[in-house]
Amino acid sequence: MTLNRRRLLASGLVAAATGGVSSASAGDAADYEAGLDAAFAETGPVALAGGVVTREGLVWSGVRGVRRIGGTDPATLNDRWHLGSNTKAMTAALYGRLVDQGRADWDAPLGNLFPGVRIDPAWDGTTIRDFMHHRAGVKDADALGMVFFLTARGDPRSLPQQRLAVVERMLGVAPTGTKGAFEYANANYMLVGAAIERITGQSWEQVVQAELFAPLGLTSGGFGAPKTDTAGGPNVWGHRGEGAARVAVDPADPGADNPPALGPAGTAHMSLDDYAKWLRLFLTDGGGWLKPETAAQLATPGAGEGMPYALGWIAPPQIPWAGGPVLTHDGSNTLWYATAVVAPARGVAFIALSNQGAGQAATTALMRKLVGRLNA
Repeated sequence: MTLNRRRLLASGLVAAATGGVSSASAGDAADYEAGLDAAFAETGPVALAGGVVTREGLVWSGVRGVRRIGGTDPATLNDRWHLGSNTKAMTAALYGRLVDQGRADWDAPLGNLFPGVRIDPAWDGTTIRDFMHHRAGVKDADALGMVFFLTARGDPRSLPQQRLAVVERMLGVAPTGTKGAFEYANANYMLVGAAIERITGQSWEQVVQAELFAPLGLTSGGFGAPKTDTAGGPNVWGHRGEGAARVAVDPADPGADNPPALGPAGTAHMSLDDYAKWLRLFLTDGGGWLKPETAAQLATPGAGEGMPYALGWIAPPQIPWAGGPVLTHDGSNTLWYATAVVAPARGVAFIALSNQGAGQAATTALMRKLVGRLNA
């Protein structure tokens, strides 16, 4: 399963650009419940969850639907949801935390990050931020290709060794894309994860647990397809296909997620509650977990034409309803769908989650209804 670029860059951006059309006040739970009901009825996903976050925390959340197609076990707010490529913002922020700790540098030469790795001279002058902005010239078709997805699950090497092998293959030849031009590629964030591993001497997963999940209290956070809810009971399953062809995929099935080596680009999962805690950082100048200047760095798009992509976020400037820039991103491993929209100037963020890969229509519809309940 690959992460579809076009879909991942779509629904949150649509909601950000078209929201704010209602005169209803923010924080009206009845309005949000009605919006969730309407989005669920209009698009018919297996399950759909939503949340509204302010600087004080999660002020509303709701969920509709069932954990598995054809079943009667309802999805609940205790369920964990796969975040797909919305993991990228976590990987970028984790690197920023290492910068704050004096352990990393935004402008570190690749040779410093990967000592001993043969680096083609064509990469000279490329920084870690170029990879985070998807402007380093990386193409997934060349850096990963089908061979990676066919062989990675059976690779006996450790995850850091697998990621380093991708980096060695990528940096050993000249960029196959155009440096400076936006080209969304998961391999970019695999490289960032590998850099974090070289800096810390631990796997990306270990660093996420120690430096992100633990200090922020994200106790439901994990990697891969979630197997249990926060109470240790059944959890929603991901679904492939559309309409009558939808099929639930057992989280114990190796095909329930992308290969674990892809982790820094998109394998995190957590409850809606914990995802709200994560998004709150971007409403509170880093929330004390990051320095304010580092939080601002994460929200600043890379220079050049094309998508205004910051560090793990799409960051369209001057959205009228938001009173300034918006941070947004979609994530999917083709079995789940997640959308987040953050409006720092308004002090509010929105969450939409579905347990089906074809859930973009549902998360887009819900986002429009939630965002539309802000004053224009």
